[in-house]
Amino acid sequence: MVRAHARVAARPPPRPLPRPLPIGALARQAGVSTRTVRYYEEIGLLETARRFAGGRRVFEADALQRLKFIARLKGLGFSLDEIRHLNEVFALHRSTKDMLGVLDGLLAGHLLGLARQMEALGGARRELLAYRQRIRARLALLRGKDNPAAG
Repeated sequence: MVRAHARVAARPPPRPLPRPLPIGALARQAGVSTRTVRYYEEIGLLETARRFAGGRRVFEADALQRLKFIARLKGLGFSLDEIRHLNEVFALHRSTKDMLGVLDGLLAGHLLGLARQMEALGGARRELLAYRQRIRARLALLRGKDNPAAG
C-alpha cells in the first residue's frame, strides 16, 4: 500500500522591513531631483524626513509611493495646490475613501476642462486647414503667373 504524504505548503520567508532611503536614492528611484524632494517636503507633500547625524535626510519607503502618486497626478495636469488639498483631506480624515472621493471630483473637473480644450482645438484645426487651403490656392495662382507655359 502506497501512503500519500500530505504536503505542507511552504510559507514564503517574511519580507524584510523596507529600509529608509537616503534622499539621493529616493530621488533617483522616483525620477525627480533631490531639490524636488526637499521642496515637496517643505510644502508638506512629503512627511518630514528623519535625520541622521550630520543632518542627512532619510525617508521611509512610503515616500517613494507618494512621489510616484504626485508624479502621476502632475502628469495628468494636476497643480501642486490640488495635490496638497488631497494630502490635507487624507491627513484630516485619515481616510483613503474620503481622499479618493475628492480625487474623483477633481478628475471630473479635469475631464470637463479637457473636453473644452479638445473642442477648442478642433475649431482651431478646422480654421488652420481652411486658411492653408486659401494659401495653397493663392500660391498656385502665383506660381501659374510665374510660369505662363504651365497654364
